[in-house]
Amino acid sequence: MRTRPLKVALLGCGVVGSEVARIMTTHAEDLTARIGAPVELAGVAVRRPSKVREGIDPALITTDATALLKRGDIDVAIEVIGGIEPARTLITTAFENGISVVSANKALLAQDGAALHAAAETHGLDLYYEAAVAGAIPLVRPMRESLAGDKINRVMGIVNGTTNFILDKMDSTGAGYQEALDEATALGYAEADPTADVEGYDAAAKAAILAGIAFHTRVRLDDVYREGMTEVSAADFASAKRMGCTIKLLAILERAADGESVTARVHPAMIPLTHPLASVREAYNAVFVEAEAAGRLMFYGPGAGGSPTASAVLGDLVAVCRNKLAEATGPGESAYTQLPVSPMGDVVTRYHISLDVADKPGVLAQVATTFAEHGVSIDTVRQQGKDGEASLVVVTHRAPDAALSGTVEALRKLDTVRGVASIMRVEGE
Repeated sequence: MRTRPLKVALLGCGVVGSEVARIMTTHAEDLTARIGAPVELAGVAVRRPSKVREGIDPALITTDATALLKRGDIDVAIEVIGGIEPARTLITTAFENGISVVSANKALLAQDGAALHAAAETHGLDLYYEAAVAGAIPLVRPMRESLAGDKINRVMGIVNGTTNFILDKMDSTGAGYQEALDEATALGYAEADPTADVEGYDAAAKAAILAGIAFHTRVRLDDVYREGMTEVSAADFASAKRMGCTIKLLAILERAADGESVTARVHPAMIPLTHPLASVREAYNAVFVEAEAAGRLMFYGPGAGGSPTASAVLGDLVAVCRNKLAEATGPGESAYTQLPVSPMGDVVTRYHISLDVADKPGVLAQVATTFAEHGVSIDTVRQQGKDGEASLVVVTHRAPDAALSGTVEALRKLDTVRGVASIMRVEGE
């Protein structure tokens, strides 16, 4: 066994970073045995050096991350700062100084993953990022290594714990959106500003990363269609229950039937209670992968939090350190297919549409004609009326999303339609 320790620079020491440091200290002997050499925390770059960090030697704390990376003896950098800058510059600096990188930065990887992979390859170094997608769930490595010989056709999953907690509470207790969000905030599941979570930005970044791995093509954050979940209501859940469904915020990645393009999207959707994702509760994540040879696989576990995310970071650290000892590198970017990402309008899906209409003869016929004129077939219709007003719920068969959107716009113009109460896609069938 090598006796000279592999030295690690920790960039960021918040919730995740502090857990990484703790585990590195308390599990030092186990990590040494698993890696084949001692691993040493050589420095911790932070913005606020005066903050007390229990269990971390104050002598390791620095505010000069660049100097830490350039000092000449660092083997691996762990980046848990988040955001685009200074993380991007620091990762590039690490590569330029012969340092492999473990990152949990989904936003940066979704935006600039191709450039970072290219820099790592140029310098013959590793870039690992298991923690960027689904916390403790082993997902990135199984998809890019265990399934490397297979063909993945579809990935559908819950990749944000905050939104799943909120939707689960709305489903199980009948709470409204704001009430469920307030509970999530009080329990620490939601940030003071929950926009990145509830508007789907966080899930979209993860979707871009997963789509790139699944389909061996480059998918950026801007390629991912995104809808948030702030408009989901208790009435939507009531409608879902009548259909034997629940509602989840899903990341859905698909290879086209002809294999010539891919789609990537994030939006709320109704899914049948019989689907494995329907039973994912609280702040847990789960990802459903469909591959040609392996069939259907499901990855499930805690998708956020200091300890779960640190577990994924440490798993990557062990792999990268082993590669260092073997003077090798792990898998890099695989983008050989160069498949285009189709717009949302080309996606074939189903709609659940709730309309407020006049309660009089001929309304249903008028609505049905509008669907037919746009080439959309109706699966089921439910109508309830009272005192001159009615609610009409239509569930469609699968059709291009552009045709469904056009149908909804045409429905809004009918004089018998008072308003479109809600629109939601139906998935998982």
